[in-house]
Amino acid sequence: MAIVNVSDQSFVNEVEGQGTVVVDFWAPWCGPCKMLAPILEELSGELGDSVKIAKLNVDENPETASRFGVMSIPTLIFFKDGQPVDKVVGLNSKESLKNIVAKHQ
Repeated sequence: MAIVNVSDQSFVNEVEGQGTVVVDFWAPWCGPCKMLAPILEELSGELGDSVKIAKLNVDENPETASRFGVMSIPTLIFFKDGQPVDKVVGLNSKESLKNIVAKHQ
């Protein structure tokens, strides 16, 4: 499944539904965010349709970032059936992220 970009307006429709969704809270000026992007691309390719990956630019969408208490980026929040179930802050390895996703599927 391709990585989708979400906004304050589209967040509920794209994220708060059924299944497992990983939301990457990021910004274009963030170095670690840029390093995380290819890891998420690989993860998306490996996990296919079993998980949805969404990216939310915190500079353009402050309401959603504030709603989920995002204070540092990159922050990944893992949702299961619309509810946040896990959160990691900072750059993580693909294996670490796969393990977190597997825990919530």
